[in-house]
Amino acid sequence: MSYSVQNIRNVALIGHGGNGKTALAESLLYMTKAIDRMGRATDGNTVCDYDPEEVKRQISISLAVAPIEFKGCKINVLDTPGGFDFSGEVMEALRAADAAIIVCSAKDGISVGLEKAWKFCEERNMPRFIYISKTDEDNSDYNATFEALREKYGNKIAPLVVPIWDDNKKVTGIIDVLNKRAYEMQKLQRVEIQLPEGKEGVIDEFNDALKESVAETSEEFMNKFFDGEDFTYAEMIQGLRQGVRELSMFPVLCGSAVNCMGSLMLMDYIVELLPTPMEGNYHKATRQDGESEEFVVSPGGVPTAFVFKTVSDQYGKYSYIKVLSGVITSDLSLINARTGSAEKLGRLYVMRGKKAEEVKELTCGDIGAIGKMDKVKTGDTLCDSRKVVALKQIPFAEPCYSVAIAPKTRGQEDKVAQGLNRLNEEDPSFTLVNNGETHQMVLTGSGDIQVDVLVAKLKSRFNVEAELSETRVPYREKIRKKIEKQGRHKKQTGGSGQFGDVWIRFEPNPDEEQMVFAEEVFGGSVPKNFFPAVEKGLREACVHGPLAGYPVVNLKAVLYDGSYHPVDSSEIAFKTAAQLAYKAAMPEANPVLLEPIGELKVTIPDSYMGDVMGDITKRRGRVMGMNPAGDGEQVLEAEVPMAEMTSYAIDLRAMTQSRGSYTFHFIRYEDCPPAAQEKAIAAAKAMQEES
Repeated sequence: MSYSVQNIRNVALIGHGGNGKTALAESLLYMTKAIDRMGRATDGNTVCDYDPEEVKRQISISLAVAPIEFKGCKINVLDTPGGFDFSGEVMEALRAADAAIIVCSAKDGISVGLEKAWKFCEERNMPRFIYISKTDEDNSDYNATFEALREKYGNKIAPLVVPIWDDNKKVTGIIDVLNKRAYEMQKLQRVEIQLPEGKEGVIDEFNDALKESVAETSEEFMNKFFDGEDFTYAEMIQGLRQGVRELSMFPVLCGSAVNCMGSLMLMDYIVELLPTPMEGNYHKATRQDGESEEFVVSPGGVPTAFVFKTVSDQYGKYSYIKVLSGVITSDLSLINARTGSAEKLGRLYVMRGKKAEEVKELTCGDIGAIGKMDKVKTGDTLCDSRKVVALKQIPFAEPCYSVAIAPKTRGQEDKVAQGLNRLNEEDPSFTLVNNGETHQMVLTGSGDIQVDVLVAKLKSRFNVEAELSETRVPYREKIRKKIEKQGRHKKQTGGSGQFGDVWIRFEPNPDEEQMVFAEEVFGGSVPKNFFPAVEKGLREACVHGPLAGYPVVNLKAVLYDGSYHPVDSSEIAFKTAAQLAYKAAMPEANPVLLEPIGELKVTIPDSYMGDVMGDITKRRGRVMGMNPAGDGEQVLEAEVPMAEMTSYAIDLRAMTQSRGSYTFHFIRYEDCPPAAQEKAIAAAKAMQEES
């Protein structure tokens, strides 16, 4: 069934891992009869956690879509992982959603995941509810969580639903503050009950607080409020809706997904208060002429859709889209703004977890999927040829945790690379680079759990086992002293012999990284036609330095003398002679190892500054400065040797309770201190012995 844009709500469930997002999605599906029994993450049978890795680990790993139909509206629920290694999935969900529900647990209060979720919403000016889950579990404390939210985010936190406790502090039901009605669950059915005795005062207090929030949304309401007049229900809803849209109000709801308490009320308020796709996310688009413009979501416009996720698994390849303009039908031909080529659309589906239901069309504002679009990637805009625009890409965080990946069985390198490239279509938040210098395939992701999942998927989907190791550091070598050496190659066997004789001066050349070759030969002691052979021999030799076999840089080699034999001299003889001179000279030219230095920018809350600075110093880093980033955070800038950064992603997470983030980019090479040099040389020798 098709829904008009006014009757569609796209909502992302975000928040800390383990706070009950998937369970909440399951309860919404159950209460709207989309499923006939409720699954549990521990049993591996929920709608949204269907990937074998999710079932095995009992956590969400990827974004799942669960559409529900409620009171003539379609609510597309986007269930996201709470693990920080999978924040790329949250970015995709927030691009498709028009509002967010931040799920936090009454047992844990304000968690890092809640802070991050709030920040993501702030960056996008996204309307949001807060849903306090697990209110009926032991050791849960709704009041403490609510007070902590109020303290952190101020009076914009507005309670719409509050729990009812019995004498033993056990939550037995909930109160709808706006309508002053109470409910409890009986065998997963909602039953209205009498308002508990003695609770009138509390309910009035909450209701007055709501009225005050509504009064602030317009002058007319403010006057009415001060005149002591009551608002009608329609006015309350209008004021609340406006407050939610203008981000002057963040309603708080609560419940328990396990027994579905609060689920119907949550859906009521999603429909009543959250924006439609026309009022939601504002989109920036780039036209073909390079100018950017505001993209207006419009049902009457030409067809346009944004690909916010790709799933490429054993069930086939699906490109998940949000329709932003017009109506999309299968067999329609649309332009891919990234490639400029026309794409004929395949079959259209509405996804519910892993289940794909074929549909004839997707209307403006709706979310669905197109099957088998091989050339379409996450982040692509599909549009009508009359109006080709590219919507802004999804802002994935820069991956920072690097490991080397190799097959357990030799000769399967291609299989590992192909598998990871397929997985990269699904998850663009990691990168794979073949580093020719260190001869390693380097996988860079958000953290160790993401990498671990990728290795597991390689085995289960592509039947290739991979192992991980530390990435090698691309050191360099240079000399610090001028030296002159002879290289003489003479070989006499039956027939013509080989003869080459050169004198070469090697000197440091800090201005050029590549070796500079020059000649100062007088009197033809080495004929000109052998100069290229001498240069080639030196260039080949420079690949391996004298200390640990790393490339030699900042070197000038001057051929200034030598001798030749009119019959036995050849290019190969002079090439060999040049390499002999190089080998003789390098160890005596005071060689030193150069290590790569990177620029580190760490964003952390002020309270962790001392620990992080101390840790940088331990890594032989130099702190270059600090800049305030707002919201009590600082950006700490430092220069740190790359060799000291292999485990930084995990260490920073531990130091800052996952609140810190960083970027690290190579800037230059520097002389390696003696202790670090010894360690690097020993490691290089051990590696050579292994191979």
